[in-house]
Amino acid sequence: MLYPVIMAGGNGSRLWPLSRQLNPKQFLTMGGGTSTLVQSTLQRLQGLDVAAPQLICNEQHRFLAAEQLRMIGFENASILLEPFGRNTAPAIALAALNVVAKDPTAVLLVLAADHVIEDVDAFHAAIARAETLAVDGKLVTFGIVPTHAETGYGYIERGEALGPDGFRVQRFVEKPDAETAEAYLASGRYVWNSGMFLFRAARYLEELELFQPEMLACCRRALADGLRDLDFIRLGATAFTDCPDDSIDYAVMERTAAAAMVPLDAGWNDIGSWFALWDISPKDENGNALHGDVLIQSTRNSYVHSNSRLVALLGISDLIVVETKDAVLVAHKDSAQELKKVVDRIKSDGRHEHLSHREVYRPWGVYDSIDNGKRYQVKRITVKPGAKLSLQMHHHRAEHWIVVSGSARVTIGDKTSLVTENQSTYIPIGQVHCLENPGKIPLELIEVQSGSYLGEDDIVRFEDIYGRA
Repeated sequence: MLYPVIMAGGNGSRLWPLSRQLNPKQFLTMGGGTSTLVQSTLQRLQGLDVAAPQLICNEQHRFLAAEQLRMIGFENASILLEPFGRNTAPAIALAALNVVAKDPTAVLLVLAADHVIEDVDAFHAAIARAETLAVDGKLVTFGIVPTHAETGYGYIERGEALGPDGFRVQRFVEKPDAETAEAYLASGRYVWNSGMFLFRAARYLEELELFQPEMLACCRRALADGLRDLDFIRLGATAFTDCPDDSIDYAVMERTAAAAMVPLDAGWNDIGSWFALWDISPKDENGNALHGDVLIQSTRNSYVHSNSRLVALLGISDLIVVETKDAVLVAHKDSAQELKKVVDRIKSDGRHEHLSHREVYRPWGVYDSIDNGKRYQVKRITVKPGAKLSLQMHHHRAEHWIVVSGSARVTIGDKTSLVTENQSTYIPIGQVHCLENPGKIPLELIEVQSGSYLGEDDIVRFEDIYGRA
């Protein structure tokens, strides 16, 4: 049976300001769809005979991942939490170790959470061909049939045919310059390296033992020292700290004699830049891809995304314009690949716009920081039905809560009361308190904080149903 492994790490900095460190691109809707990228990746598995998937993500994305899986009915999935990134080779090793203990014959289907694949039937057919090779002991990668001379992807040169199902891998090559990419395309022997794989879990571990024994030993210790918490498998952080950082390509695929490649021609895109997103998005007669409240005049071949207000463009072409509540990006399409430098500058300047949006998701709901100044901050808070914030206190701030809609059960010290629409309550500095929504509709309230320090780290949790205490 196939065991899907969904790689959902990464921060997607080349899609800033929509993608942020705490809410990266794999958890966003892209290209005009209604599902997020990670949800679409899981939905593409429908029609295949697969076991419950394993999703690997960063610790800080755990509740975001769990909620998105729950929304599409994948509540039986395992979510493996990395305390920090160590690249793809250790992540896949952890998934392999986790599943091979239950099923020594398990075959892993390793997918990235942020890819777009338009032709699902062709994708399933390629998986069937790859599975035939994997059963024979091959480590299979999917090679994307190139449509143009792309300089942003690594390439794979195909070797001899392995029957009707695929080819031996002759070699992996790094991202080429334009002239070399043209030569690769003309030769017909090269495909793009997709970063998707299929192999027996035990076979991958054998090769990792051969080429990276220290990495495998660290992964074994990290899994053994881990614990299960709600939907999550938490790794032992101390053991994982010592794990070498390496990709599966460098650690195994470029060194093994068992590497094979199955061509995939299925409308694939890794959405690695705003240009790539423009390329796959529906467009008007002038080549413009428009999302949100957008007004254009004499504008061509541009991507315009508005999150919260009217964006108007006049007399321009080949631009990327992306508006969010706290940042606006204007870039030429030819410069879209350089966006990571802007994000690095934001970090080095000590700003926070790379980290999160104004809206921040929590396991209980979401809050939007709608205003702030010296010694005050205003948030709009939405609590899901039945959800409950932790029992907590703050050393440096007081809070006022005004209920806009719904009902709030509020605990302040040893007193619990019901606060309903148009009512308010006050929590002094240092007072233990808790908020929950006992109703069947979302609870909306305005929170006004005041004090000498308003940072999110001024929270002392005593009890928490989400394991954060």
